[in-house]
Amino acid sequence: MKLEEHNPSYELSPRLEQHRPSKLFERAKDEGRPLTIAAPMVRYSKLPFRELCRAYGTDVCYTPMILAKEFVRSSAARESDFSTTGYDRPLIVQFGASNELDFARAAELVMPYSDGVDLNCGCPQSWAIGEGIGCKLMSSPELVRDMVRSAKQRCGEYFSVSVKIRIHADLQETVRWVKIVESALPDYITVHGRRRTQRSTEPVNIDAIKLIKSISQVPVVFNGDVFSMDDARRFVQETNVDGVMAARGLMANPALFSGAKKTPWGTVERFLAYNMRYPLPYKLALHHVAEMMERMIPRKERATMIDSCKSIIELIDWLDAQFILRREGEEDYGIRKEIERRLHSTAHD
Repeated sequence: MKLEEHNPSYELSPRLEQHRPSKLFERAKDEGRPLTIAAPMVRYSKLPFRELCRAYGTDVCYTPMILAKEFVRSSAARESDFSTTGYDRPLIVQFGASNELDFARAAELVMPYSDGVDLNCGCPQSWAIGEGIGCKLMSSPELVRDMVRSAKQRCGEYFSVSVKIRIHADLQETVRWVKIVESALPDYITVHGRRRTQRSTEPVNIDAIKLIKSISQVPVVFNGDVFSMDDARRFVQETNVDGVMAARGLMANPALFSGAKKTPWGTVERFLAYNMRYPLPYKLALHHVAEMMERMIPRKERATMIDSCKSIIELIDWLDAQFILRREGEEDYGIRKEIERRLHSTAHD
């Protein structure tokens, strides 16, 4: 793990009561709004992006899914898969696991550095099914119940344990699954309103999530097709869920949950600053910037940026040459909504 407690001068911040998901759900309800959550995204839900989302009002951030089997057995896996700081809160660590012991041990390992763990029961990829994780668990509610119970027993009642699921073709099967798993008292359930075989281009099943919310005894989070706060409010109104989770919407606009209709230029400035503190592999950093700038600049100019920049330094130099790119500490850093071109720069159609 890349954890700063290895530095003798660093004091790990305690896990605070106000960071517990149960308390966060209560606070959001008192404020008359849903809890807002940044979804686990393979490769992309890393520390700089989590910090960026929080800067714009996201309540809870997830890590990418981590394979519990490797995590508990390999220090190299822990070093590469999990990085955090004392300010990386509230944080939920998501694991892909196929048995009670691996999930419980992984939860215990990250317990001092996070506010909860989540069991991935929704990854649709074939390799995950073959490993007995992700959507494979949607056919084994008793196993999931036992996994949640085991993690709870090992980590204590005040450490959050949740599950993220997809739906079945027969929604009554999903209802049965949820009721069985809820007997282990998960802290909340996130429902991605699509079946395993459905693509993200197909509309999310709002009625399915509404059904799960109506029978559930724990908070329910809506996941799928959240691209704006208008979407979030509409889904909450239609389903009465307790929280909303966004993935692709936040990748394009990390300020989504602040109510921003389009991606502010300040998000790019902030991301580059956060990435200098906690560097990502260059290709991942470039992907974040390209996603955020998709609607800021013409397609041809964006393609030029992607093709011509081969390192983070080249990317910053390229942006600096075309636009007014402020650094942390400079006036108006991170607050501008509109992109500002330098006078000598011209857009390419």
